[in-house]
Amino acid sequence: MSGKMRFRGGIHPPEQKHYTEGKAIEVAPVPDIVRIPLQQHIGAPTKPCLTPGDAVKKGQMVGEPTAFVSAPVHSSVSGKVVEIAPYPHIFGADVPCVVIENDKEEKWAEGINPEGISDEELEKLEVDEIKKRVKECGLVGMGGATFPTHVKISPPPNKPIDTFIANGCECEPYLTADHRLMLEHPKEILLGMKLLARCVNAKRIVVAIEENKPDAIKSMREAVQSLGLPFEVVVLKTRYPQGAEKQLIKAITGREVPPPPGLPMDVGCLVQNVGTCRAAYWACKSNLPLIERVLSVTGDGVEEPRNLLARIGTPVKLLLDYCKIKPTARKVILGGPMMGLAQWSDEVVVNKGTSGILVLQQTTPAEYGPCIRCGRCVEVCPIGLVPSAISVAMEAEDYDAADAENVLDCIECGCCTYICPSKRPIVQWVKQAKSVLIPRKKAEAAKKKEKEAAKKS
Repeated sequence: MSGKMRFRGGIHPPEQKHYTEGKAIEVAPVPDIVRIPLQQHIGAPTKPCLTPGDAVKKGQMVGEPTAFVSAPVHSSVSGKVVEIAPYPHIFGADVPCVVIENDKEEKWAEGINPEGISDEELEKLEVDEIKKRVKECGLVGMGGATFPTHVKISPPPNKPIDTFIANGCECEPYLTADHRLMLEHPKEILLGMKLLARCVNAKRIVVAIEENKPDAIKSMREAVQSLGLPFEVVVLKTRYPQGAEKQLIKAITGREVPPPPGLPMDVGCLVQNVGTCRAAYWACKSNLPLIERVLSVTGDGVEEPRNLLARIGTPVKLLLDYCKIKPTARKVILGGPMMGLAQWSDEVVVNKGTSGILVLQQTTPAEYGPCIRCGRCVEVCPIGLVPSAISVAMEAEDYDAADAENVLDCIECGCCTYICPSKRPIVQWVKQAKSVLIPRKKAEAAKKKEKEAAKKS
């Protein structure tokens, strides 16, 4: 089946998938020291549940959630807790990390059975048990958003879900981790999809793949057929940002998710990354926490690009050395070139949302020119904003004007920055606007609540 609908706007940048799309997943080197960040998801950070000097086993919880929208974090090795201290995080600021010295003994924590229950027993798991295992194993969206999975599969009763979409689009240039997962582990993805879809009682279950991955399309269709599942494999046009939730839902169902705070569940849809679906399979089968993930180390700045299965907490430097970073490399980005984050230090570590490590030899010049009112950014914006107006407002540091242009609705896909002939850093300005406007609006809402409470009293 092919998607007949499409989302508005979007672009088709050079795909650059050739570096790693033909490379099978390898097991990455396991570090002597891992640093497990206590913040690896959208929502409340976790708090440490161990202290320096404590022994720890592989898969043991080291950070417990502090709210419903939170997810526990676990040790990816066995060994000893050395310290709990702030270290560089992908977002720029230091965050508390549980630092663990690896004893190389690979002792599993109690309750984890690597072999796991049979697929027949999986079928018999109750929905509440599936949700419990997904929550306790710390699953989050592995496409980069890192929203806690147990929250997404627990919509309120007044938001019924009829369509479950497994996102295998991987529309970011360079990245191929999801592509390889669909080639090498299709059965595990499909059975994980089945478990998650059962939690929301979805009747339509879809695997969404862009047409530039014909081998993955074939792999998933053959697996659907061999398992006898009533799932659809929907082939979509290759267009960025096809993998964004709202755009994917529009392309497959024709439904439009309302502007923020609108969510996919408002239109009866639930979207999960294929990597998250596979992680759900192992969480339910073996009580296996999310302690490792597949990522692409790619770009023209490494000698040996690879797809690696890396432990959470692995320093990026170790993987760069393993793939032989070139002395001419100039930029390291965690994620893809469109929405990834350039790093100032190679001491950051792999976390649950690290889909790739992109190394480039050439970087975009920092100089930019004035807006020439060409309208190209408006044409490609998948949300329907006017990025040029936002950029002009923020260049003048006029936050109220940017707010009036609905800057908070922006998904930061980078289409506007990519297409701009003046090379204006529009996404950078959007992030700056959000950093001021979001706290301001929260403060205003809190004051309003206080006033209302004072009136009632």
